[in-house]
Amino acid sequence: MSACVPTRTDSKRTQRIHRPHSPPSTPPRRFRIAGADVSAAIAVFLIALPLSLGIALATGAPLQAGLVAAAVGGIVAGRIGGSPLQVSGPAAGLTVVTADLIQRYGWRTTCAITVLAGLAQLGLGCLRVARTALAVSPAIVHGMLAGIGVTIAVAQLHIVLGGTPQSSVLANLRALPAQLAGLDPAAVAVSAMTLTLLLLWPRIPGRAGRLLRRVPAALIAVSGATAAAALAGLVLPKVDLPSWRSHALAGLPEGPALGMVAAVLTTTLVCSVQSLLGAVAVDKLIATRPGGPARVGRSDLDRELLGQGAANIVSGTLGGLPVAGVAVRSSANVQSGAVSRNSTMLHGVLVVVAALLMVPILELIPLASLAALVMAVGIQMVSLHHIRTVTRHREALVYAVTTLGVVFLGVLEGVTLGIAVAVAVALRRLTRTRITHDEKEGVHHVHVRGQLTFLAVPRLSRALHHVPQGSHVVVELDGSFMDHAAYEALQDWQKTHTAQGGTVELTGRRVATGTDPGTADPDATSTGTGTGTGTGTGTHADTDTVSAPHTAHPTLHLGSARAECQCRPWTPWRNHRCEVPRLAPPTAASGQHPGRHPDRQPGQHPSRHPDRHPDRHGDAPRPTEAGQTTDPSVLTPLGGTSAPAAPLGGRQLVHGITAFQRNTAPLVRGELARLAKEGQRPTQLFLTCADSRLVTSMITSSGPGDLFVVRNVGNLVPPPGEESGDDSVAAAIEYAVDVLHVRSITVCGHSGCGAMQALLQSDPGQTQTPLRRWLRLGVPSLERMADDRRPWPRLAGRAAADAVEQLCLTNVVQQLEHLRAHESVARALRSGELELHGLYFHVGEAQAYLLQGQDEGVVFDHVGAVDLTA
Repeated sequence: MSACVPTRTDSKRTQRIHRPHSPPSTPPRRFRIAGADVSAAIAVFLIALPLSLGIALATGAPLQAGLVAAAVGGIVAGRIGGSPLQVSGPAAGLTVVTADLIQRYGWRTTCAITVLAGLAQLGLGCLRVARTALAVSPAIVHGMLAGIGVTIAVAQLHIVLGGTPQSSVLANLRALPAQLAGLDPAAVAVSAMTLTLLLLWPRIPGRAGRLLRRVPAALIAVSGATAAAALAGLVLPKVDLPSWRSHALAGLPEGPALGMVAAVLTTTLVCSVQSLLGAVAVDKLIATRPGGPARVGRSDLDRELLGQGAANIVSGTLGGLPVAGVAVRSSANVQSGAVSRNSTMLHGVLVVVAALLMVPILELIPLASLAALVMAVGIQMVSLHHIRTVTRHREALVYAVTTLGVVFLGVLEGVTLGIAVAVAVALRRLTRTRITHDEKEGVHHVHVRGQLTFLAVPRLSRALHHVPQGSHVVVELDGSFMDHAAYEALQDWQKTHTAQGGTVELTGRRVATGTDPGTADPDATSTGTGTGTGTGTGTHADTDTVSAPHTAHPTLHLGSARAECQCRPWTPWRNHRCEVPRLAPPTAASGQHPGRHPDRQPGQHPSRHPDRHPDRHGDAPRPTEAGQTTDPSVLTPLGGTSAPAAPLGGRQLVHGITAFQRNTAPLVRGELARLAKEGQRPTQLFLTCADSRLVTSMITSSGPGDLFVVRNVGNLVPPPGEESGDDSVAAAIEYAVDVLHVRSITVCGHSGCGAMQALLQSDPGQTQTPLRRWLRLGVPSLERMADDRRPWPRLAGRAAADAVEQLCLTNVVQQLEHLRAHESVARALRSGELELHGLYFHVGEAQAYLLQGQDEGVVFDHVGAVDLTA
């Protein structure tokens, strides 16, 4: 390896890296629609057309009203809204509300209510309160949708059987036996065929199935049933689209003022909540689809509310149904590869064209087929996944009350009942505190589960009263909040018990030490540093171990879980350092200077000790008295010599495992149990350096089962067949691609890489140690950097800071080339099943840069500004 640093002063390269400050002249922009948007618009249009007619049928509105709402939702909400890929239109969640309004006030007044609801949405959007809609419990939202789904399914069942639905769920249920006795065989046959095609079409196996599934199942189901009915000559009620000249527009609202206000509020609530939750769901779909966000930004919820309000105003004025974000069409839009709001708007244009030019074809569709389609949508709104989720979170009561309230009372009434029950459940959980007392091997344990408020003080005092004087007590605080009254009661009892010769250990989720003999400073713990006494007044009791105030009592007991670092895992990483504890004064046994750890070199700062734990923050325990410290390994109980301290690394390991078992394990146990049962299914192979400063889960915000990680010195990928290479990396690549079927592989370099520094400083005459033999795999990166014909990779907005950073960037690009040479990777790339990404993490800036482009002008750009599909 060459020992010289590649230094080039190519004038052309300098011009390429350092661009002039004045922006170059750009040609005038022309409106273009991406091919992905066109194909996505067609797919969404084919789904929206039958669904819009079916929802209009279910509400009892003119069938053309569904087409108007679909067109306006696509064009107006698509253009103005804040969620580019969310598709708006007549939604199944609004069916019950709209049907009730039409029955009470008539169609023209319902259109006026839609306009007023749109104005209300505009007002809410201007007030920027969209985020507050997300505060509604998911159990209420899912319960509302389930109740609406049940109502839709029961009503459409009558049309499927050849009859006419009644005005309410109870009336439909009472009329069902008579309807079954007089069912229409032709309507049942058409409906059965629609449901069969709807169910089986997505399950066609093989390559042919993958091609056929590109055509929406809803379109196939309605088209197939329509064709079968026409060929069989069945006489059935069909779609009747009157002339647009006779289409009814909005009129002046007529009805009681209170009823009108309630109707507007109900429509506004349902439209807004469904649209905002849909926008959040669309963001998640975009983030998880292959290729990532792909130039699509996150939703602006306030702007989305404005767009929905404008769409409702236009739709109501033109005689259309209320508009909201629709999950089925939005998910189809995302899955079809849409990259901008042009797909949503183009789908609306296609609906307009169909409404004007395809009337003869639409009038061939049997109403029974549309009813079966909408009934299937209603059944799908009762999601078993949602039921399991709310049950797991102990909110099944809220879900059930909301669902039944919507079914039997109405949407607004059901949601109001759900909110009331959710508030009651939350208050019950806040006030429910379980306090137990038992004795094990002479130690009394008082366990407090739940929030410790003034309501629990009598029970806490009763449990503490049963503790004998002079005994050792462990009080376990298993909650997240303690108010002032509970704090005062606990501290008063603690002082009294220790004064009578007893010892007290308070354990929770924050480590604290006794620093003030005989006193308790409630403010000391309110800052969250873990250096004070007690639990803090009115603060969150997120404590690990809280000791009693330090006294001179010889039997003072400190929790074994408390070690030299007062730190918590899974918390914001601020002041993230752990200082080594000060030791007792030198003794004949140890001969050590006070405050110096046996493993620390003279002059080394305690916060830079090489063995510090990577998952903690806070200050070191403070000495309490001369010759004493709160570290149990060096405490001098009787003022004598301290026992030899255990190795720091061992104590940190034990403390870290203890903290994990106590704090983190309960949070991840359910997910890890699922992964243990189902096996790992990571979507990414992450190949990075072994540097301890690179925490892959932190950089990628990933959890258990998300990443298949390979780490080595210098994030090197040995080319296949490399002599004296390393089969472990190749084996990991083959396993990830061929067995785990990961969708992407990321090679991640970082600033200040020691391997790259060693490459630059290497000497060919040095002894070939295992490390130097391994670093030979980085020689191609050195050669690439020295090659004048290849552009230097750079960071967005600036050139590399020095030669080491330049080599780090070049190494990422070179290792991606090595990666492509592996057969399994090349095969997956050819089939389009795999993507490769380059990543550079600047440790000092805490900034990740993604590689963009593989040709002239290779740039590592800020994450969020990069097109991952490029």
